[in-house]
Amino acid sequence: MENNSHQVYDENQIQVLEGLEAVRKRPGMYIGTTSIRGLHHLVYEIVDNSIDEALAGFCDKITVTINKGDSITVEDNGRGIPAAIHPKQGIPTPEVVYTILHAGGKFGGGGYKIAGGLHGVGASVVNALSEWVELDDCYEGRRYTERFERGKVARPFHEEGECPERPHGVRVTFQPDPTIFEETVFEYDILANRMREQAFLNGGIRIVLRDERGEEVVENEYHFEGGIRTFVSYLNENKHCELIHPDVIYMRAENGSSVAEIALQYNDSYNPLILTFANNMNTIEGGTHETGFKSGLTKVLNDYARKNGILKDSDKNLSGEDVQEGICAIVSVKLENAQFESQTKAKLGNSDIRTLVDNTVRVKLAEYLEENPAAARAILDKALAASRAREAARKARELTRRKGPLDSTLPGKLRDCNDKRVEFTELYLVEGDSAGGSATQGRNSKFQAILPLRGKVLNVEKSRLDKVYSNLSLIPIIQALGCGIGEDFDISKLRYGKIIIMADADVDGSHIRILLLTFFFRHMRQLIDDGHVYLAQPPLYRVYKRSGKGPELYAFSDAERDRCIAELGGGPNVEADRYKGLGEMDAEQLWETTMDPEKRTLLKVTTEDAVACDEMFSLLMGDKVEPRKEFIEANAKFAENLDI
Repeated sequence: MENNSHQVYDENQIQVLEGLEAVRKRPGMYIGTTSIRGLHHLVYEIVDNSIDEALAGFCDKITVTINKGDSITVEDNGRGIPAAIHPKQGIPTPEVVYTILHAGGKFGGGGYKIAGGLHGVGASVVNALSEWVELDDCYEGRRYTERFERGKVARPFHEEGECPERPHGVRVTFQPDPTIFEETVFEYDILANRMREQAFLNGGIRIVLRDERGEEVVENEYHFEGGIRTFVSYLNENKHCELIHPDVIYMRAENGSSVAEIALQYNDSYNPLILTFANNMNTIEGGTHETGFKSGLTKVLNDYARKNGILKDSDKNLSGEDVQEGICAIVSVKLENAQFESQTKAKLGNSDIRTLVDNTVRVKLAEYLEENPAAARAILDKALAASRAREAARKARELTRRKGPLDSTLPGKLRDCNDKRVEFTELYLVEGDSAGGSATQGRNSKFQAILPLRGKVLNVEKSRLDKVYSNLSLIPIIQALGCGIGEDFDISKLRYGKIIIMADADVDGSHIRILLLTFFFRHMRQLIDDGHVYLAQPPLYRVYKRSGKGPELYAFSDAERDRCIAELGGGPNVEADRYKGLGEMDAEQLWETTMDPEKRTLLKVTTEDAVACDEMFSLLMGDKVEPRKEFIEANAKFAENLDI
């Protein structure tokens, strides 16, 4: 054992991080990540403060501007921040808000009853993680300014006089700190999706998003009087599918200071889309409000079906999975003292909200079904078809198990690896036997397994689960992964830490990638959510000298091809070939370009924006040809090496 007796451990080694140093030391604890997702989270924190003013009834317009240089300005017409000296801290109140963690008007002091920024750390965290922040606060007709740099006061709080043009409201501008974030360039579309979402959730509020970085200013205004009803219509329009019933069903109820809003409409797809929000925060991991919605929905539809003879006495009840097929629903709750699992507010824990939402659905949806029998019958017919397909899937699953258990029998074409530790192993799903052979010869068999794909991959966007169990391409994948699908899915049984889709760099290869991603997204979503699914990036070109002298270079884009040609001297003596197929590469080339962990490029597949993914899969894999054609034509110039 190594002797560490020379190391001193006493009271001097116990560090106390003062002020906002803790945020700068461990930013992930406060914003989740320092990737581009965390960068955009800064904007959300400041906008959330303005939204809270709107929830309190004092703000109806918010303007978000991406400035040149990628600083952000957020301005609202709320009350502004109280400007007096704070009675306990002895410094101006705006300075308290921006420099002290867990300071704000959201802790029961009467400033806010309902607030998305629960913990009061939003403004101070943004300040801590910014190179600089400029605060311009108009409160009760007087204007106050202050500047901070990396969380500390750089220009003291100062009263500037009257502000007749803007008698109340806050304008804050911040520049994210490039020493904290992996990248500091904002993506307009990401912010647009979030601002649109907030406008849907707060019917009547006006949110303006401006981008002043280009030669021409880009500006969009989001304003929806219909609130979450309009949200559901918007989502269904973007799914490019047919509606089961014409109107959006809307329900609302209150219990004390808590409010529950639900809007839903069924379409003819096989996949549910249920988005839940608590105090305008997208609770991507659900929580009590989602549980209440699902239990109420199942109860109401079963009760209606029994009462009206649609389900006979001998019939089994419809399952939650049955009644959710094809649903597009928004569940939005607003409440005091919301209990979230973390600052990033992924899951709601308030038990009384489950009861409120459940009761709301049971009463309001039952009333709707009684008053709209045609819509009720259409919804029940959809659920009954889902139930029959689920039963067929169960029988198909049992038949497949009798032939060879899905969770234990490995496919014959699988070339397994030696290491059985999931965290170290990789499964390559390879298009074609030829490429599969090269991959098998070129791999590192210690940790890399190869499964050549056979037959036509099923388009699961247009197929229920029962069809999956008879597809010759998907069954071997299910067997190889070992974690099952549908009701049997258990990620703890996953046999490989990385699942890598390796297909040709052409249109057919892109199609296979999308088919497989659709399968994982619809039937094994947790594999994507937990970061197990990757796309291999085979080269597009091999660049070499015709004389055979000198190195062979590989290029993954046209621009890289041109650089490689120049590196080898250019001219007629340098050749560049379009690897159209993986099968054209021998084992050594495939290893060197696409499989060697030291040299390869892998794209991790994520679902950070589940709505965008849902829309994309619906568009690319759905029944409607025209929207898909429009998308392909609009994106043709980007389609040379297109990946989702």
